[in-house]
Amino acid sequence: MSWPNLSDLIVAADADAPVGLVGAPLAAGSVTPGRCDLAPALLRATLKRIGRFDIETGCELTSQIADHGDVSIGDLTIEAATGPIREACAASVGRHALTLLIGGNNAVTRPGVQALGAPLAEVGLVTLDAHFDLRDTSRGLGNGNPVRALREDGLPGRNIAQIGLAPFANSAAMHRDAIDGGHRIVTIGQIHAHGIAAAVDQALAQVAHCAAIVVDCDIDVIDRSQFPGAPGSRPGGMSASDFFTATRLLAAEPKVRLIDLTEWDPPLDPTDLSALTAARWVAECLAGFEQRRG
Repeated sequence: MSWPNLSDLIVAADADAPVGLVGAPLAAGSVTPGRCDLAPALLRATLKRIGRFDIETGCELTSQIADHGDVSIGDLTIEAATGPIREACAASVGRHALTLLIGGNNAVTRPGVQALGAPLAEVGLVTLDAHFDLRDTSRGLGNGNPVRALREDGLPGRNIAQIGLAPFANSAAMHRDAIDGGHRIVTIGQIHAHGIAAAVDQALAQVAHCAAIVVDCDIDVIDRSQFPGAPGSRPGGMSASDFFTATRLLAAEPKVRLIDLTEWDPPLDPTDLSALTAARWVAECLAGFEQRRG
């Protein structure tokens, strides 16, 4: 008997599919140097190990994914790679209701937001991340400052919700800046106390006034024991189960046009745990997306 899996849903870039996929193998500018550029290829290879049937809902995923391939960025700096990533994402956003952007490091989030082509005052950003990503940009762009760079581009702080901030992983100055800027902040402790659904509700309420939303899934938000392939992950983080739930709930929001997955460094995990978790993320994105389609 055949076993339908996610790889069955991958189709050519020019197909009339509801979901698009763009790989952005960016490694330059990482706070901790690594091989996040290997993530898009390994994710695609792992899709065949993730089934399409959700036993919890009794539904089988059917949404096709048009694969636009990887952006050709080679060893470009973040500054030089931003344009090509933005253009590739914009092409996908123009064709599909939802685009999945596979990094690469977290610097791909900024061109992903820019790809919507909307005034930043109308764009919302929800991050699942252990970090604020508000490092200073005076020494250039990096994977630790995409939110700062977007703020400097003109993204209002009141359009930003950040879920999963970890203790002892951020500075007091960044915390004050986020609060003063109007971000909605939900710490990992608040998630443990009140649940992931409440955190997502708060985030969506924060960006409800926006016309379009980008979701940044920095996979280092997950507890390190459950995702060892992320250099920035720490003990005490979000459970993989809560990460999947948050992804599905956010993908079900019709205003969400692009969701990224970043900061997965495959060589850090010699097992297949991280790869299977990342590939399951694709299934959760599709499951949420199909909820909005009925």
